[in-house]
Amino acid sequence: MKRRTFISSLGAVSAVTVLPGAQASDATAAPRTLTTDVLVIGGGTAGTIASIQAGRLGARTMLVESGSQLGGTTTTAGVDFPGLFHAWGKQVIAGIGWDLVKAAVDLGSGDLPDFTKPTGRQHWRHQVRICGALYAALAEEAAVKAGVQIRYYESPLSVTATPNGWRVRLAGKGTLVDVVTKQLVDCTGNASVVGLAGLPRFREKSRQPGTLIYRLGGYDLATIDMNALQVKLVAARKSGALKPTDINGSIAGFLGKGGESGNHVPGADSSTSETHTATNLLGREALLRVLRFLKQEPAFALMTIERLQPETGIRETYRIVGEAQITHEDYTSGRVFADAVAHSFYPIDLHYEGGVTPKHLNEGIVPTIPLRALIPKASKNLLVAGRCLSSDQLANSALRVQASCMAMGQASGVAAALAARTGKTPLQVPVADIRRELIAHGAIVPQSV
Repeated sequence: MKRRTFISSLGAVSAVTVLPGAQASDATAAPRTLTTDVLVIGGGTAGTIASIQAGRLGARTMLVESGSQLGGTTTTAGVDFPGLFHAWGKQVIAGIGWDLVKAAVDLGSGDLPDFTKPTGRQHWRHQVRICGALYAALAEEAAVKAGVQIRYYESPLSVTATPNGWRVRLAGKGTLVDVVTKQLVDCTGNASVVGLAGLPRFREKSRQPGTLIYRLGGYDLATIDMNALQVKLVAARKSGALKPTDINGSIAGFLGKGGESGNHVPGADSSTSETHTATNLLGREALLRVLRFLKQEPAFALMTIERLQPETGIRETYRIVGEAQITHEDYTSGRVFADAVAHSFYPIDLHYEGGVTPKHLNEGIVPTIPLRALIPKASKNLLVAGRCLSSDQLANSALRVQASCMAMGQASGVAAALAARTGKTPLQVPVADIRRELIAHGAIVPQSV
């Protein structure tokens, strides 16, 4: 066959070969309409657990994630040391998230910390080291087994209330669909769905910086003159070769842990594609400055990059105006809300450009999360879970960590599934029913006051 004839035949085949379920992209075509009971937007720390829980309760569940894997902060952002699940010698957060973390430890041949040993002010000793990529695979497996329809590479374009729920338009690669759902759960971290629905959200004028997680290796700490290198670090900051936030604290502390989370990216913002792009560019620019600074020293001639996350981790953007707000006083006093559905446990952990100084909770204090903090004010058939819950900045600096987000994700999954089943709004579902289902699925719920 001549080359021109062969190429023409390939074109003819590609014109008629369509994968099962695929559609030709046509910007003028009307979007397909899909239906579900529970639609979860955002497959991060909270959304993954929310969708699995709703699916396990028998709700037709759809999970939409703009990226390529589940897990969010734990996986894509690289905080593969989730916590805290234990407080004051006992476990306070369990359930689906904890089960996935344990599975990742077991399958990855890792070890759990000794939770019987008090950490004092070194709370990080009770964080669990796992393989983030393995956690993502296990979470995906659990979601599929629960009957969850996962839709990667899609984002909401519009959110419209209907008499019995919501209609959400999703756009993705060659895809435009309308999803009609009874219950909607916003786990975007930015309260993006709440904003599209026209409901109020807010953020601080001064927000916490982000962090690009990476790990450096291939050097021997014993061969490095740390005092001399610290002097050069100060000089590099003065000259502009390094920014003060590129390396937090001393050079010895930074190199001792291979960099990892020892940097800050000021102005980190993931609330739009433009700000998220800018944030990732800033994170990688900072990494390159650090590498070029260190490579000037003979001790780092063989330095390697052992890990580098694809995205800068974000700590804070938008939060909702909820039916209730968790304040700093609520959190640090361990207030047990009448509608508490989950615990949280972590120090107040407000980052700033110069670093972070955690403020630990007093002995015996275990904060709680009320259902009303997961419900946007005056909304129907809508919940949130994750860092965008209704809270002030100081309380949110602790509530945003993974174990707490997993717990509220599971609570929102139960509330959404029960609301869809009974035709009620999440606020109308009896808290006792939510707690009962949470306990049945392995979660730990606060004791009623």
